[in-house]
Amino acid sequence: MTERMTCDERFIALAKELNYDINGENTVGGNYAPLVRHHDELYISGMVPRTEGKIQYPGRVGLELTLKDAQAAASISAMRCLAFIVDAVGSLDKVRALLRVTVYVKSTPDFVDLSEVANGASDVFSYVLGDAGRHTRTTVGVYQLPKNAAIEVDMIAAVHPSA
Repeated sequence: MTERMTCDERFIALAKELNYDINGENTVGGNYAPLVRHHDELYISGMVPRTEGKIQYPGRVGLELTLKDAQAAASISAMRCLAFIVDAVGSLDKVRALLRVTVYVKSTPDFVDLSEVANGASDVFSYVLGDAGRHTRTTVGVYQLPKNAAIEVDMIAAVHPSA
């Protein structure tokens, strides 16, 4: 059934499943652009898992948070990235490809399942965008992230020239 849905329809369906308000979280916390378009490329700033103005899953993965918590946080961050694309070009169906995704994970020194955490974001991109959601990816373990967030996701996407 999902192959008959548009990217936008899959995005809306997933937002409902995750109980995520796709219209309410498109704000940033500083003097920077959340998205910059350069020709056919969109550069999306790092998005933390914030809903309703509050960081979801705060803390450190491997200490206060489990792998499952971190994957859920990554999925929220991924949805925020996609919401900014919708704002910029009007439709996720205009995405030609995700070129690059970076997932930052605030974790304990002994937590080694960083790639599995990033799958929470990659699974969202794959489900929503289909083949256009396949991407290169780097996952980095870090000491700290803004507002005590456990996860931050940034990305570069290519859109169709007419978008």
